[in-house]
Amino acid sequence: MLQTKELSIPGAPYEKSATVYFDTDHKSKACILYFHGGGLLYGTRTDLPELHLKFLTENGFPVIACDYPLAPAAKLEQIFADVCASVNHYLENTALYIADCKNTTDEATGMTLPYFLWGRSAGAYLSLLAGAYGKFSQKPAGLISYYGYGFLCDGWFLTPSNYYCTLPSVNESILHAIPSEIHAGGDLNTHYSVYVYARQTGTWLDLIYCGRQKFFYLDYTLRTCEKLSCPLFCAHSTGDTDVPYSEFVELCNKYQPQRFVASHNMHDFDRDEKNPITMRLLEATLKFLEQKLLRDGHCKK
Repeated sequence: MLQTKELSIPGAPYEKSATVYFDTDHKSKACILYFHGGGLLYGTRTDLPELHLKFLTENGFPVIACDYPLAPAAKLEQIFADVCASVNHYLENTALYIADCKNTTDEATGMTLPYFLWGRSAGAYLSLLAGAYGKFSQKPAGLISYYGYGFLCDGWFLTPSNYYCTLPSVNESILHAIPSEIHAGGDLNTHYSVYVYARQTGTWLDLIYCGRQKFFYLDYTLRTCEKLSCPLFCAHSTGDTDVPYSEFVELCNKYQPQRFVASHNMHDFDRDEKNPITMRLLEATLKFLEQKLLRDGHCKK
């Protein structure tokens, strides 16, 4: 049965927590560290559908959903540093996270369970950055990107979005309606309009990054990263309204990941738990996870 526990994470300049999802009826094979979406401007760590959580934990993959600070109160440098700090905190305090899980060590090696980084949308972007530039004592066994991006294609994130311009116009005053102090967790009711404003006006980058654009491309895109630290699984929809399909194509051309393509016009197409394509995506994800563990000798045939 799916169970949860909440952890308070010390050392951050804001109230930081993680939620651990696990199933004590099934042996653990590896942990998944998850980062939520929301364009770095909204979203919460608890946004995963129950279908995803039950499917992964029942198949031996506890999920650890992590907070990170949101823009514009925090900028990319701080956000990325916080994500890396979350990974390192997990590596240095693994027992704290998975003590309640069944089988907390790898049966094949006797060592601590391997881990994967998983994100959806902006969380996938942060996971990709971590796989490209993060410094960890133990590298992840793999990266999972659901409709993620590396800002590899020009233009789409610097200009008004055709899709978001079809929505009711949002005024700049919305920026004054959200907290100015560093915080995690941006509810749809309070923060989503900030993202709509950013995409309608083409000011998204201005809200998430402070500095010369040259250094954004060098430090916070994947344009200068020729190889990731581990294998990659990518999923995207052909009619994505937020992240163009061309961004997915560039990711695939650059890193040759295992890929999953959905014929859909929705960005986060897997939020529809009743659509058969969502289960097919989860099954493809599980196949990637288990094949990677088998290749690395972390599980028995």
